[in-house]
Amino acid sequence: MKVVAEGGRRMRRYALLLAVNDSEYVRKVYGGYFEVFVRAFGDVGGDGDGDSDGGEAWDLFRAVDGELPGEDEIAGYDGFVISGSPNDAYADDLWILRLCLLVRELVALQKRLLGICFGHQVICRALGGRVGKARGGWDIGIREVAMADPLPPFRFLDAVQGLPAPPYAKITEIHQDEVWELPVGAELLASSSKTGVEVFCAGDRVLGIQGHPEYTNDILLNLVDRLSSAGSITVSNAASPDASSLCIKQKIHRRNLKHFYVLAICALQMALAEDVKSQLENTEPDREFWLKLCKSFLKTETEEA
Repeated sequence: MKVVAEGGRRMRRYALLLAVNDSEYVRKVYGGYFEVFVRAFGDVGGDGDGDSDGGEAWDLFRAVDGELPGEDEIAGYDGFVISGSPNDAYADDLWILRLCLLVRELVALQKRLLGICFGHQVICRALGGRVGKARGGWDIGIREVAMADPLPPFRFLDAVQGLPAPPYAKITEIHQDEVWELPVGAELLASSSKTGVEVFCAGDRVLGIQGHPEYTNDILLNLVDRLSSAGSITVSNAASPDASSLCIKQKIHRRNLKHFYVLAICALQMALAEDVKSQLENTEPDREFWLKLCKSFLKTETEEA
């Protein structure tokens, strides 16, 4: 199935490879993640007239359901975007393996390819890099990242030129996996105190971003609430040794210890959600900066044509 958002006469074409199912909240408020991405990265105006060059068309492929563009469709696109996902980019699910094969094909054809979070990681994996669980655990909230200095002389990076060297920009993060090692030939563009590879590129046609430029604050808060309620956000086991010591010293029954540990984890998860809410009340991601960078990346090749 393809869903199309169009505008204008001569259209640029982009494909969103969606690696996540729409949440009830995003579907109700935004019409689905497809609309979130088109609003963030597209230039389709509210009146449907598109941009000054004649508009765009965005097609949706639900990669998580095994839906990918065929070989006869790839040539018709100016660029591809791979979304985030709750799945592990290093897993061997069939759809992930097929996505890795598509990534290699797109790179061989020199197509523009932008990866967000899971997309950033799966591109790295497909090109020979290493991906795994984040050594520092979950990263959730607004994170300040530092751009490399100097940056490669690629035109799409004009979006960040002229800023202090190295420029810093805050971005929305929610991930428990990360890039461990870049593919051969890839370049590090940004890092943070939490994650070594926040942004990378492979030449001027592949860009990976660990954070979520497309997320609004309400999307992040809803996701944190859902993950916390489901017990999906794991916290550090640092409390476990203390609990074990307490068990030895006070001879707490094993069942009581387990109950204590479960309650402690739930309390920490709730505190994490509250911390994110508090953080968003006091700081904002530099969303305009990241959207400008992503748009510059996706559109530059067409502008040169």
